[in-house]
Amino acid sequence: MISPRRHFTVPLPDGRALNLGERTLVMGILNITPDSFAGGPPSEARMDSARAIADARQMVRDGADMLDIGGESTRPGAPTVGAEEEWRRVRPVLEGLRGQVDVPISIDTYKASIADQAIALGATIVNDISGFTYDPDLPGVVARTGAAAILMHNRGRSADIYEFANYTDVMGEIARELAARVSAAEAAGVSRERLIIDPGYGFAKRAGHTLEALARLDELAAVGRPILSGPSRKSFLKTPLGDVPPAARLWGTAAAVTASILAGAHIVRVHDVAEMSQVARTADAIRNVK
Repeated sequence: MISPRRHFTVPLPDGRALNLGERTLVMGILNITPDSFAGGPPSEARMDSARAIADARQMVRDGADMLDIGGESTRPGAPTVGAEEEWRRVRPVLEGLRGQVDVPISIDTYKASIADQAIALGATIVNDISGFTYDPDLPGVVARTGAAAILMHNRGRSADIYEFANYTDVMGEIARELAARVSAAEAAGVSRERLIIDPGYGFAKRAGHTLEALARLDELAAVGRPILSGPSRKSFLKTPLGDVPPAARLWGTAAAVTASILAGAHIVRVHDVAEMSQVARTADAIRNVK
């Protein structure tokens, strides 16, 4: 069954807007970290800002509608990174991309100081894995700058992420908790029209929880905000695929992206932009059959 997909317009602080619903937008992942779970270029290569900038430009050529740049790994058990080091990683990439790409840039951070500086360098979206729960100053930065924000469902921190993976009704609880985060963001001064929600596959969720959340993704529409789905290369794919490394999960990711789109996702966040852009176009063609 193909689920309905509402249309939304999410304004950005540079005067542009994300027009969501007519077609699926593809967000390319650019992790400037030495310890990303997802594989890809050798860590020393991606940590080189010139390589990261080249990768970002290639993603845009491959069909990325936006880029998500992050300087801290949030895989389970990952150590935290201080703001100074995180900014050292992402600043040269943000500077290097100014005027080089014409797609919106998202900064993947939960730190207010990083978001503030990134927006000053042209980022227009803040992607917060904590849904505004880790840094109490972040909602104020988003409200003041007019950035859009992605609120992800999560519980706990990366070091203890599975301690909170206890659910009676996975999607019911995700939806209620995300609705509460949307309300809290509004109370902090962030315009509702600038908010996007993400069910947070793998965050405080074991593989079975994530598979169920993906199977029931259409229920998240009840929150009333556009949906981002990020299944790319995640460890839950080992359940159907076996113990294959992240970079070998391309076809599993393609299936999960297709399921996401048919269930109503507006944005898919992916590592393999060229391939997943084809998947998104095909899934949209199926959605659009009258």
